[in-house]
This record gives sequence, structure tokens and C-alpha cells, in this order.
Amino acid sequence: MFFIDKNGRVDAERVKVKIFPNIERGPMDRVNGIIVHQTDGSTTESTFSSYRAKGALGAHFLIDKDGTIYQTASLKKITRHVGKLQSRCIVTHKCSPAELKLTTAIQLQYTKLSIHEHKKPWPERYPSSDDSIGIEIVGKSMPIDPASDSKIARVYENVTTQQNASLRWLIAELVATFKVPTGEIYRHPQVSYKNLTEASTAEW
Repeated sequence: MFFIDKNGRVDAERVKVKIFPNIERGPMDRVNGIIVHQTDGSTTESTFSSYRAKGALGAHFLIDKDGTIYQTASLKKITRHVGKLQSRCIVTHKCSPAELKLTTAIQLQYTKLSIHEHKKPWPERYPSSDDSIGIEIVGKSMPIDPASDSKIARVYENVTTQQNASLRWLIAELVATFKVPTGEIYRHPQVSYKNLTEASTAEW
């Protein structure tokens, strides 16, 4: 279990604290889930560089290829790491008839559907940026066809053994600290509209 100070910073030997205020938003009052991402960048510094930009998006932790864990945002602050939410009841086939009719009608209107989902209390919806911890893993997506520029036809590189070892440790500590249900830990594409290979080789 982590010791977290009043500013939301972790005190642990395995975590290097390197906070980027530009990715922090308002207070996060409750943690209902953990979302695992890949950066689509090949180095830690490229992610850090993006986090320095005004209004940057980011996550609470970053795991380098050698397994080094960085805390990049306070655990008491929201970071915008999830994006538009999918409909949980459609994905799990548990919609009421009325909800199924409504969500099916707007299923391809991603912004409208996400706004609708955000109005629901958890766990009727997936954890969002407002109530989840984001973990980024350094890893780039590569084109399936080197001659193509398509952003869709890309595959993320495998998560390294060192990254997975650090991810397992980090998630275990976060689950113990915040009492996050193990069923509420997701790869990014499971809750939002992302490349399905993102974090597909992550293990916890």
C-alpha cells in the first residue's frame, strides 16, 4: 500500500516523482478504476515533452521501457486520459430495453454517446477521466504496411518484460491503496475508441 502525501504524491522507492502541472485538472474525489495506455511514442522524454505544453493531456504514471516508474500527476487530481466513453451496457449486453433503444440510436455519435454515459453514476458506466487513474506505458504504434500512412492500420509494439513487472507491482499497490475492484482495470480500447492493439500485451 502506498503512502500518499497531502499533495497526492507517492512516497515509494520504486516511483520517481516528476509532476507535470499542465496535465492536471480539478480535484479527483474518488478512484473507481485504472486505465492502462501506451504512449504512441518511442521514448519517455517525448512524452515528458508533450506534458510540458499548455493544456496538455496525460496520465498519472508513466512506465519507461526499462521498467522505471514515474509519477507524472497528483493522485488527488484529474488527468484527461480516457477520452470519449463507450456505452458499458451495450458492450456488456446489459442494457434495459429503454436504454438499449436510446444508446443504439446514438451509438455512432461518439461525442453524444459519451456525454450520455458521463451522466450515469459508476458502475453503470465505465470509469472516466474524472474517477480513474491513468497509467501510460512507453510504446509506439507501427504501420502494418510500411508504405501506408494509415493511423488505423497500425499495431502497438509489445510491452517489455520490465514494463510488465513494474505494471503488476504498480497496479497491486494502487488496488490496495484505493480499494479499486480488480474488474475495474482496463486497457484503454476497452472503455474508449482507440486502436485495439494499444496495451494489448500489458499484463497485471
